[in-house]
Amino acid sequence: MTSGVILRELNGVAELQQAERFQVEVWGEGERPDNSDIMLALQHEGALVAGAFAGDRMLGFLFGFPSATPGVQHSHRLAVSEQARGLGLGARLKWFQRDWCLARGITRVRWTYDPLRAINAGLNIAVLGATAREYLPDYYGPMPGINAGLPSDRVMAVWQLDAPRVVARAAGQSLPTPFASLEAEIPADIDALLLADPEQALAERLRLRESLQTAFAAGLSVLGFDRKRHRYLLGRIANLVSTGG
Repeated sequence: MTSGVILRELNGVAELQQAERFQVEVWGEGERPDNSDIMLALQHEGALVAGAFAGDRMLGFLFGFPSATPGVQHSHRLAVSEQARGLGLGARLKWFQRDWCLARGITRVRWTYDPLRAINAGLNIAVLGATAREYLPDYYGPMPGINAGLPSDRVMAVWQLDAPRVVARAAGQSLPTPFASLEAEIPADIDALLLADPEQALAERLRLRESLQTAFAAGLSVLGFDRKRHRYLLGRIANLVSTGG
């Protein structure tokens, strides 16, 4: 399927409305999608609104807009249809975003993600080479859809698009494992745990919150993610730079 999938910017109100419906499809009823009017206005002012298409069918969606800091984009939404999971479209959309940003002089992208979701940590940290050092407890407040049931804690991923490690990942090169002075384990599947044992899922949220907040306050950053063991690797940014990892 991936060979026939085209990644491109959305064009016109009809496709933006399609993206609005797509967000609800992916995240569930009750989701408050970014509406087409807002996306149209932000696109006109320099936002990236992109999709992955198989013919006319949308399989993925990405929305990023300029931040208050010159040369920095905030990446607000990334969604992949359930039918297209496992095809690497999330990574393809992010590499598309990197190319789009670099062509316009944007060298850093930031976004929030749920640190309990192993699939997101694997993409953001292990595949893309982003780092994180800011924890945001219950960032969005109570949320509907697939995000319901737990405090909406997030971490802020920072993706330095021209960093040597990101350049290497973009070229398909593997990276050495960064030196970790601390590791933080997460569940392999927080959604399954939430269904089976909500109290344990909440305990995992609070445990990770304390662990990462303490680490960040001590000057550590998320430098890597071990996808086999579902563990964050934390250390100092200076160590990451010096080892080339």
